[in-house]
Amino acid sequence: MHISDNGPRPNAFDIEAATRQNENYRTTAWTGKYLQVTLMSIPVGKSIGLEVHPETDQFLRLDAGQGTCVMGQAKDRLDFEQQVSDGWSIQVPAGTWHDVINTGDEPLRLYAIYAPVHHSRGIVQPSSTDAERDESLGVDEPPAWTAQPQDRVPDQHDTL
Repeated sequence: MHISDNGPRPNAFDIEAATRQNENYRTTAWTGKYLQVTLMSIPVGKSIGLEVHPETDQFLRLDAGQGTCVMGQAKDRLDFEQQVSDGWSIQVPAGTWHDVINTGDEPLRLYAIYAPVHHSRGIVQPSSTDAERDESLGVDEPPAWTAQPQDRVPDQHDTL
């Protein structure tokens, strides 16, 4: 299945099939004015990466694999831990440090919904290294036509 981010125009697609078929670390599937849908694939033994989005709520849903979700108010105080697998959803409030670690024996396939929009429209990042590079170069930024906080606070990233 080929996904092309046609946002902010109307769109419909089989999100479960697209999520299961996605082999990229991140594929932006649809970008609206107020929210965004991305597909993710996390290799065995890897993770999304410990991070915090000060002004972005996230909804994640797993469609394949298993892992551990951790969250907390500080990167060194991750007091929420939950085993997750196919069918589970994760809700990450803005300002919460979080990570999802693949603890299974197959790629962890999930989709994420960001509100407000968090990534460039249509961006495809084959690996987490590509995603980090794009962010550091300022290539992965929300489109100007999306609704963003007035004085946007930058995300923070760390490793467990």
